Amino acid sequence: MLGLACAAQAMVGLDIAIVNVAVPSIQRDLGISQSSVQWIVVAYGLLLGGFLLVGGRMTDLLGRRRILIAGLGLFTAASLLAGMAQHGGVLITARGFQGLGGALIAPAALSLLAVTFGEGHERNRALGLFGAVGAAAGTVGVVAGGLIAAGPGWRWAFFINVPAGVLLIALAITCLAADGARPRGGRLNVAGAGTVTGGLLTGVYALHHASTHGWFSVSTLAWFTAAGVLMAAFVRMERRSSTPLVPAGALRNRMLAAANLTALLAFGAFFSFIFLGSLLMQQELGYSPAQTGLAWLATTTTEFVTASVAGRLAAVVGVRRLLVAGLMLIAAGMVWLTQVPADADYLTDLLPAFLLAGLGLGLCGPSLQIGALSGVSASESGIASGLIETMREIGPAAGVAAVSAVLVAGSGLAGFHAAFAAIGVLAGLGATIAAIGFRRAG
Repeated sequence: MLGLACAAQAMVGLDIAIVNVAVPSIQRDLGISQSSVQWIVVAYGLLLGGFLLVGGRMTDLLGRRRILIAGLGLFTAASLLAGMAQHGGVLITARGFQGLGGALIAPAALSLLAVTFGEGHERNRALGLFGAVGAAAGTVGVVAGGLIAAGPGWRWAFFINVPAGVLLIALAITCLAADGARPRGGRLNVAGAGTVTGGLLTGVYALHHASTHGWFSVSTLAWFTAAGVLMAAFVRMERRSSTPLVPAGALRNRMLAAANLTALLAFGAFFSFIFLGSLLMQQELGYSPAQTGLAWLATTTTEFVTASVAGRLAAVVGVRRLLVAGLMLIAAGMVWLTQVPADADYLTDLLPAFLLAGLGLGLCGPSLQIGALSGVSASESGIASGLIETMREIGPAAGVAAVSAVLVAGSGLAGFHAAFAAIGVLAGLGATIAAIGFRRAG
């Protein structure tokens, strides 16, 4: 069960980043315009982030095994279509369906772990490994993307998902127990689901729009206003609904609320660091795509090893302390990078910060999942998983958009220094919220 859940989560995490380094090759081969090329990346994150909450609720109502298999099937089919695409529009559409499949996979896999391992040390260890795999997958995707683009070609970034997906579907059908009967009276609030999904999709799109059109342009403000109106309508619907998408018990869970807000800032800071660090190495330091990918191995390895033991540490020192320590380590790494020189040496100028950031996220990832699922009933584990995974996707979108604005406002290396400082502020805010929000829970 643990291996299956981790492998499924790895597929979702890998495809967030695996095409980033290969985008120039894809653009050249398919003749995609400069104005449309960003959608190769954005389409995946947009659909993934927008539908995670609905995927989590569907997991609770329709069954974890059913939703996991459905998500794996959609993700695998979309990967095959993406690998075979001969036109940019087909590839972008396939990337969107990959994101939709991922929005079913992620909460179903996390919810399966939560109900299988129960409470205590065993669940913390399982969530630690799950968090390690999920967090490492994004940076492994950068490494793999560079190597695949330089080797067999970008199409194999999608084709490799096909045999993996087929194998995971077979394992899920064979190894997972059949779902029980549908909860009595349980049904998906279609109006609420449509409204919140529309609000999330519009909000995530507004963030990407702001990074290219400016934060205070009329079009950007219009998109943010539309997102706010939809989310306000969703809150109103939830208050009146007899079958709310997010049960009231989940909203009253202090740990869940604190975990989600902290996750928004933590993942926003870390993935903005990956984004900015990749640009720094290629634009200012002259690294090739392959060298850039390999440079992230230090972060990936450190994060994976740390997260593997963070679940056990959470039971000893508490979620609050691990989150504060992890976010402060990320902030310290960003402070280090504000001093990086134009002739930076990897070992002395970059590696220390890369190790600090990997260590910090390794402490945070499992701790956030443990905090989010603490005190949540089995019948609400899917929506709780969907909420924390939604923050995991929206955080990077918001963080990258904000950091991009800081970078563009500066010039050259000074712009990078200011952007790294901004990431440090995000991490510091996350540490403050964790310290306050988890005060009574440990």
